Amino acid sequence: MSSDLKLQLAELMRVALLSVAPGEGSSEIHIERPKQASHGDFSCNLALQLARSLKRNPRQLAQLLVSELPYSSLLDRTEVAGAGFINFHLAPAARRQVLRGILQQGENFGRATSGGGRTVLVEFVSANPTGPLHVGHGRGAAYGDSLARLLAFAGWSVTSEYYVNDAGRQMDILALSTWLRYLELGGGQSAEHVLFPPNAYQGEYVRDMARQMRLAHGGRYERSLTQLAAGTPGLPDATRTDAEAVRQRENQLDALIANARLLLGEEWRYVHDFVLAEQLADCRNDLEETGVHFDVWFSEQSLFATGLVARCVERLAKAGHVYLQDGARWFRSTTFGDEKDRVVQRDNGHYTYFASDIAYHLNKCERGFARLINVWGADHHGYIPRVRGALTALGIDESLLEVALVQFAVLYRSGWKAQMSTRAGDFVTLRTLREDVGVDACRFFYVLRKSDQHLDFDLDLAKSQSNDNPVYYIQYAHARVCSLLDLWAGDAETLAAVDLAALEGPRELALAARLGEFPEVVEQAAAELAPHLVAFYLKDLAAEFHSYYNAERILVDAPAVREARVALAAAVRQVIRNGMSILGVSCPESM
Repeated sequence: MSSDLKLQLAELMRVALLSVAPGEGSSEIHIERPKQASHGDFSCNLALQLARSLKRNPRQLAQLLVSELPYSSLLDRTEVAGAGFINFHLAPAARRQVLRGILQQGENFGRATSGGGRTVLVEFVSANPTGPLHVGHGRGAAYGDSLARLLAFAGWSVTSEYYVNDAGRQMDILALSTWLRYLELGGGQSAEHVLFPPNAYQGEYVRDMARQMRLAHGGRYERSLTQLAAGTPGLPDATRTDAEAVRQRENQLDALIANARLLLGEEWRYVHDFVLAEQLADCRNDLEETGVHFDVWFSEQSLFATGLVARCVERLAKAGHVYLQDGARWFRSTTFGDEKDRVVQRDNGHYTYFASDIAYHLNKCERGFARLINVWGADHHGYIPRVRGALTALGIDESLLEVALVQFAVLYRSGWKAQMSTRAGDFVTLRTLREDVGVDACRFFYVLRKSDQHLDFDLDLAKSQSNDNPVYYIQYAHARVCSLLDLWAGDAETLAAVDLAALEGPRELALAARLGEFPEVVEQAAAELAPHLVAFYLKDLAAEFHSYYNAERILVDAPAVREARVALAAAVRQVIRNGMSILGVSCPESM
């Protein structure tokens, strides 16, 4: 409804403009909300915008425009402020009409049409399926899912996608790690004879998968430890952390993977696919339990199976964007603003991760989406120019791709950085966090800040049942209205037709005005890819409702006042529901 009010005010200004300056009648008229409530409900800068072309003093021009405004029952008064802003103060009836729209539209109130049904692909999380999701992935999951819901609410046709990195070296390392733990469990070979690299996957979940393999297949995959270690380079001293030591450890790991492939032959594929399936299933389950659903799980392997990676590199080469150096093929990414050129095919013929990533983005474009949004960790900031450069090199408009960066989250308990128990190496899993604070607090706290800002996650606050806990405070407002409606014991369906004239107190009208802001918040949040704006709005709405509830008695004896106040409360409940659904947070009816 507030967007309708803005449209109606713009039409009033258009009439005034045609009277004052007919030649400027086609000028764009912007109606915005002022930052300070004392400046009115809406403001227009038209006088400032046209002062130069009309060679008029902007304040005098504003006064003239105000004098030519036609009468409208929407307005209580209109005034000129500052250098020439025109501020509109709505009449109480105009504020009340918002409530009617909320109660009539229900779950559709606030839905926008800016997306126009156009298609958008939102890709997020996309963590390597090599272990449990951690708290960093959790923030990307909460943000990405809320963003997808927000864009759908704003009229976009949204597809959410998880890119499964199932074809790279990391999966080989996980397969090797699991197989080595499997060998440790063998009765005929002592565990201390199994060479387990320090840079392999260390988590207990790897041992769990090894135990499953041993239980299901016994000694079927046992091989000679002597043959496994044959020809592998030695390891540097464990205390060394220099680049050469790191390189030696990586070389040893690659040699063990190569030997494992030879020793297992066709059985290597089973080990690889088994650990992939296990970790992918765990990832799906973890995300679903966090309320995050993906429409598509896209396999990196499919890019190689269909030959798209090879075709993509050849397409770049034919366009003159690839050159040969030291046996490897390089993409000229510096031509497109990257800090250095990038290898797309190594001297051994293997394609790099970057090559498959180019092919993946080409695939996205070929699927016909009008817009592509990637949600990446902030450490991938430097990756953006090379991907956009590759799209340009392929003849694709790089503006099709937008990247939203997500900073890591740091957990705190009692003011100290939290050390939470976990079964997965040296990081805190998303599952552990969710079990500690609950799904709702987990999701809400993750989107309580702008995604590219650092987030301190206060575990004690997230679990507290206090006004300081924003998710509890909002849910409590919703539960309060539900309790109120139960006591009222009327038919909620009739509230859309209630006479609202009795709502004339300043708190009531201010609350109605706040409710009217919701559609604009949705539009702005969708335009800026900023679900945190919805969270901020809901905090303010809940605070305003609690203040009103504590100051005024709602179920008064006077029927007209009682029905109108119940309708106002029901409108608050509906907007809270609509906003929380965007964030994927529940609205309990009792607390």
